[in-house]
Amino acid sequence: MLGLLLLLQVLASCLWLGHGEVVTSFTSCPQFFYAGTTPNEVLNPKNPAWICQRYMNSYHYATLYDRDRRIPVYSAYKYKPGDATRPHSWWFVEPQLIGKSSLKEMEKESVLIEQQKFTLDQIKESQAVLDDYKDLKDLDRGHLSPSGHQDSSEGKMATFTLTNIVPQDSSLNNGQWNAYEFKTMNKKTKDCTSTYVVTGAVPGNTYVSEGRVNRPSHIWSAACCLGDTGPKDAWGAIAENDKNEVEVLSLGELEKRLTNLYGGMVTLFNNACPREQSSHPH
Repeated sequence: MLGLLLLLQVLASCLWLGHGEVVTSFTSCPQFFYAGTTPNEVLNPKNPAWICQRYMNSYHYATLYDRDRRIPVYSAYKYKPGDATRPHSWWFVEPQLIGKSSLKEMEKESVLIEQQKFTLDQIKESQAVLDDYKDLKDLDRGHLSPSGHQDSSEGKMATFTLTNIVPQDSSLNNGQWNAYEFKTMNKKTKDCTSTYVVTGAVPGNTYVSEGRVNRPSHIWSAACCLGDTGPKDAWGAIAENDKNEVEVLSLGELEKRLTNLYGGMVTLFNNACPREQSSHPH
């Protein structure tokens, strides 16, 4: 009898939470956060969506999404750079953000409209669409979870969803941010058995696409590097989203900087990740 009650409770909670993987926490994909600890609630927007980014029946990273500003707050993943090919050039949207959708995986706009009979307006309501990024001047579709930090073709493909994208200064995206993502990260993670990353965007005061999509004021990233016995190093990076400069700093310094920018005390990782820079040289 107790078993039946529990089952009914679980079923009721599933119904109450609605469809798909956009729920009120990352319970389906805690593996992308060290020790299951997510960044604290200071980062949460007014109208959030917690997305376990699912493609080809697997989770590849996690994203906290801001439905009102139509940009991700952050994406979290395990750093596993690999040279698998990226076999497509299209972009996905997230059907789970559309009301009355039971689809659990990212999908192309055209497929949702032609096969699933959604309208473009229904898709646009709570997320960015391809048109929003069409004629941007000096701005790129900037990945928070970059394809180059994923080791499988599916993982790389899964980063090409507009829920993982912000309008990013083109010179920064192709310049110093790219150098941080590939050269600095490669150098700093040499002695790590695994590395957890959270990359985010501080909302700005300006919008693109007729006020639909926020242009972040800053892009930031934080990493916690594990050794054989747990975290042994951590660091951060931050850049203003209108110049080609990246500052690499300790995790503690980055959290302080974000505390000022978000207006509340920010913590990005489990307390075991060191806040001060490690003394050994990189």
